[in-house]
Amino acid sequence: MTSELTLFVNPAAGRGRGAHAARPAARALREAGFSVRGIVGEDAADGLARARKAVADGTGALVAVGGDGMVSLALQAVAGTGTPLGVVAVGTGNDFARVNGLPVRRPEAAGAVIAAALKEDRTRALDLGKTGDRWFGTVLASGFDSRVNDRGNRMRWPTGRFRYDVAMLAELAALRPIRYRVRFDDAPELEIDATLIAVGNGASYGGGMRICADAEMDDGLFDVCVVGPCSRTTLLRVFPRVYRGTHTGHPAVTVHRAARVRLAAEDVTGYADGERIGPLPLVAETVPRAVRLLV
Repeated sequence: MTSELTLFVNPAAGRGRGAHAARPAARALREAGFSVRGIVGEDAADGLARARKAVADGTGALVAVGGDGMVSLALQAVAGTGTPLGVVAVGTGNDFARVNGLPVRRPEAAGAVIAAALKEDRTRALDLGKTGDRWFGTVLASGFDSRVNDRGNRMRWPTGRFRYDVAMLAELAALRPIRYRVRFDDAPELEIDATLIAVGNGASYGGGMRICADAEMDDGLFDVCVVGPCSRTTLLRVFPRVYRGTHTGHPAVTVHRAARVRLAAEDVTGYADGERIGPLPLVAETVPRAVRLLV
């Protein structure tokens, strides 16, 4: 394995923390004896092209510096290649790092973990989800939560996370069940009325919401959380329980396990790792041991 590592940096992550985090992470890696080069794309497509070239050229590891969006972009470059992934989590949500027990918003500590893992050849083989040609590490979301994202992305005011609070209130006012057509593996297609359906390779999204609380990233299966039809009052009562993962005990919530899930519904968008994938129908499949994570 080459001792040259590639830092894949999102300078805008966490309101500018990404740019600052790269320096202490790189310092920790250099002090451990590694050569470090950084890449920053002009946009996501350019960044991904640069990351893929680094992987093709034989970098010892691709280290994503940023939040879940940056990790997701890095996955597109390393999935299925054997090149290990390091994560310096300094974004807003950091769900991928959190569920894997990695340091969050401590870039020097994250760099030290990566250096030690490389020296000791210590990696964890993780499953990834795949829909079309897009890989995802945490959750594929659809329904109420994806409509909040859609609305928030259309809004120009307010700015920051408060935009999504306003979008959530607007979607609550318009709350109605969605008629899904769902197929788990090779079982017959089901028609389900639901508020949302989340397909979890990992347990959490949105900065610690444990929507698929018992999902494991190395068991070859998704946990699929179906939140059935809810009144506004019920949804508001259940919502805080998502952070503890105890919402799965509510009568409106069911959890299914499958390696392949097909979701179809009218006027619903799918988001994976917080990034817009496109309108349903979508098919998500697990790919076992698709990435080697430095832990």
